[in-house]
Amino acid sequence: MRKATPMKNWRLFSIATLMICAFASVTAQTSTKRAMNFMDILQMRSVSSPAVSTDGKWLLYTYSIPDWKAAKSYTDIYLVSMERGVPSTRQMTFTKNKNETTPRWAPGGGLFAFLSNRDAPESKSSQNQVYVMRPDGGEASKLSDAKDGVSSFSFSKDGKRLAFSAGKEDERQLWIISVAELDKAKPSQLTKRKAPIVSWQFSPDSRRIYFLSPDSVDKADQQRKEKKFDVRVRNEESPLVHLWSIELESKKETRHTSSTDYSVSSVSIADNGEWIGFRGTPGNRYLRTVTESQTYSDLYLLEVKTGNIERLTNNKEIGESSLSFSPDGSLIAFSADDDFTYFRNDRVYLRRTTDSGGKWRKLGADFDGDVTVGFWSDDGKTICFNDGIKVTNQLFTLSVETGKVTRVTLEQASVRASQDDNSRRLLISYSSSVSPTDYYTVKSFGDITDRSSWIRLTDSNPQVADIALGEVEEVEWQSSDGKRVGGVLVKPVGYEKGKRCPLIVQIHGGPAGAVVLNFNASHGYYSHVYAGAGYACLLPNYRGSTNYGERHKMQISGDYFRQGYEDIMTGVDHLIKIGLADGDRMGVMGWSAGGHWSNWILTHTNRFKAISSGAGAVNWTSMYAQSDIQRGREFYYKGRPY
Repeated sequence: MRKATPMKNWRLFSIATLMICAFASVTAQTSTKRAMNFMDILQMRSVSSPAVSTDGKWLLYTYSIPDWKAAKSYTDIYLVSMERGVPSTRQMTFTKNKNETTPRWAPGGGLFAFLSNRDAPESKSSQNQVYVMRPDGGEASKLSDAKDGVSSFSFSKDGKRLAFSAGKEDERQLWIISVAELDKAKPSQLTKRKAPIVSWQFSPDSRRIYFLSPDSVDKADQQRKEKKFDVRVRNEESPLVHLWSIELESKKETRHTSSTDYSVSSVSIADNGEWIGFRGTPGNRYLRTVTESQTYSDLYLLEVKTGNIERLTNNKEIGESSLSFSPDGSLIAFSADDDFTYFRNDRVYLRRTTDSGGKWRKLGADFDGDVTVGFWSDDGKTICFNDGIKVTNQLFTLSVETGKVTRVTLEQASVRASQDDNSRRLLISYSSSVSPTDYYTVKSFGDITDRSSWIRLTDSNPQVADIALGEVEEVEWQSSDGKRVGGVLVKPVGYEKGKRCPLIVQIHGGPAGAVVLNFNASHGYYSHVYAGAGYACLLPNYRGSTNYGERHKMQISGDYFRQGYEDIMTGVDHLIKIGLADGDRMGVMGWSAGGHWSNWILTHTNRFKAISSGAGAVNWTSMYAQSDIQRGREFYYKGRPY
């Protein structure tokens, strides 16, 4: 749903700004380019919500432009040819201070629909309606007029109907209209339940809609919210949510799940419509509300024809993900921690859908990274997925027959590939150290390895071409225990080899994450601003980070700070040793886990002149006691902190 988004508070940048004023003068720039500043960060634009036409020839996407003075962002819809790329770009919506989001093509490509608050008064600016528009231009037509706004919509697979959910969150219901009558009929209400519709989707044959709905609704809670009593209550009693469907012709509703052992939280439907996989969170309210799908949920399989339900997993504290069916529905797969051991690398588990109670095959066992289910090849023989390798993100393939993982892309950047379900066109989200995130495509899967074959579809931030950027590179060093550790090094703009410069160490959060070679100019990381002011920046992937193998990620357990601290400090020493960093002019900063590290460094060394700690803990015991993800923290503490 498209809405105005508050900008990050200026306080986020205050300490960083003071550091620049205190420790550096602006590096001399060329006459044609200037240094990046914090205003550039606030004005970075973004693309999202890509939608490929059913013939694979066109892409709709949203383009968001921030207005920092109004503390909002505004979004419009754009259209681009997937054959001709950026030069063919055309803006489709032009509303001022309003938003158009979530573009979706009607099968056949004759029109598309989207959500917008363009006609909403300021008092209801968060409420969207559905609009339809032709790709060849003209004004959009308003389709819905829901009193409390529309939350989501979808075209049926056969293109004959458009449905949407509307109403307050606790009263949300489904509405539907024939696509052939969009210009002369009004949507009719499809469901009239006492409980709200939580989520929904059309069946593959377009004859019914599957939806999730709770067994009851708390009217008293509704009244409290309407009276603005908005205290957030945790571990409250809440009704179980179950899977239903409604036939579009007869309006007959069918209940598919009813167990009190679980509450259905998400659904995946096989393309042949014969099977439905779903995630069930525990019926116990403490396990369901606190941890949700993080650890205590399990997977189930429903055979639509018989109504039989099979429990696929029963793994306490292991959160399975990526539940998916092969294109013909004959195989079912999901990803989970290796050997169902908490925090190990993900592996794909696969079996025949009809093999009830059968043994799961583990795929990708020899790959020292996370193996997940991204998208399938058309013949069902290959699974494609994205994963991080050191300071990059790459595309990989997984052989269903052998379980072998093969790396596809070799970019020194962040690559995320996906495939459109209908057109089967490939879409690539790409960001490098010198280019913000944009969309690309290729004509065939084999073209992904040939960078010259990529067709650029968006140019989200052309102003970057006028900004001088520091050189960014992967850096590695030896830690105190002899292990190799890596990260990203950003050199000052105009850096002269052999000249020492002030250093800022930027520590990532997580800690299960990694800094990669993407465009470093957001509210969380803004090394290019420092580089423009004459600073070098080190972004270390210390012990506990991903992308460097399972052992590197898990070594933090039971020893959260000691080895990671050594990893960070030996990285600093390495830059001093090679003559790049000035050891007398250094600062350190981080957010979340990076804030933890900043606090630790503050109390363990006096080598840094300034330290910025964001959301950093100072007391493990109190943090653990207030945490809603205690099991995750127990992995890092190797038990409880007391």
